[in-house]
Amino acid sequence: MLEEVERWLSRRSWSVSDRPLERVLAAKRGTTVSVVLPALNEEATVGDIVGVIRRELMTEAVPLVDELVVIDSGSTDRTAEVAAAAGARVVARDAILPRIPAVPGKGEVLWRSLMVTGGEVVCFVDADLKDFSADFVTGIVGPLLTDPDVDFVKAMYDRPFGDTPGQGGRVTELVARPLLNLHWPRLAGFVQPLGGEYAARRSLLERLPFPVGYGVELGLLVDALHTVGLDALAQVDVGVRKHRHQDGQALGRMAAAIYRTAQLRLSRGHLVRPRLTQFERGEDGFVPHTYAVDTEERPPMAEITEYARRRVA
Repeated sequence: MLEEVERWLSRRSWSVSDRPLERVLAAKRGTTVSVVLPALNEEATVGDIVGVIRRELMTEAVPLVDELVVIDSGSTDRTAEVAAAAGARVVARDAILPRIPAVPGKGEVLWRSLMVTGGEVVCFVDADLKDFSADFVTGIVGPLLTDPDVDFVKAMYDRPFGDTPGQGGRVTELVARPLLNLHWPRLAGFVQPLGGEYAARRSLLERLPFPVGYGVELGLLVDALHTVGLDALAQVDVGVRKHRHQDGQALGRMAAAIYRTAQLRLSRGHLVRPRLTQFERGEDGFVPHTYAVDTEERPPMAEITEYARRRVA
């Protein structure tokens, strides 16, 4: 590990207990905080997450979060209804920036969320978390409120796979961590580089391009490093993250998108063939299924006319 990273780990890696809630609230001093949950068919978990944030972080006694928005990216279940009943403002992905046709993908939803939120600090939380704790929000928002030199904070945590501790995050270990260590060694200190829980200053997010799909977390991390430098990045231990796990083929598609995101940043070129073929056993043997790898990125939100007009207004 680079000496610079070792120093960073001692200066910019914390535990949620390092900043008690009272300290975080005292440091808020008028800074507005938005929490965004990207959601697609998460009716089983989104209501509990919204409920915890509403009860513990959006009260008169604890006014840490100013707005809580669920961006529904085309759910076919009761995600939107459950989230609204729990107290979130629900916005349909396709209703945001309608002049730009939406494409499927998590990054697309996060990018569009900047258009319908106003917080100076934006906190992203995945909507499939189980046994959700408010520490996921206070932990990653805290450094942004207490330290003006920090611009981007990732959550870190244990990721059990079923009942087995420490075996979650398979794409992280097999794809993202090797890529970062080999090509961006200054980011080798991040425990969960692909984790979906992170917070950043709007002034940074609006300057970054957003890969539309699974590559968004790696893309934002790499681009944040190049934009504001390692010392402006941090991570906070928030405990244990339990969530719904993807099957192996979905992980393969995720890995391909992440590799493509890295390759684009290394060369600013294009894949020769942005497709991934996988196999499933059928009645007559293995059947190939070919999927497109995400090849589109959204420009920095600051370049979008509607966003600039909103800021002037």
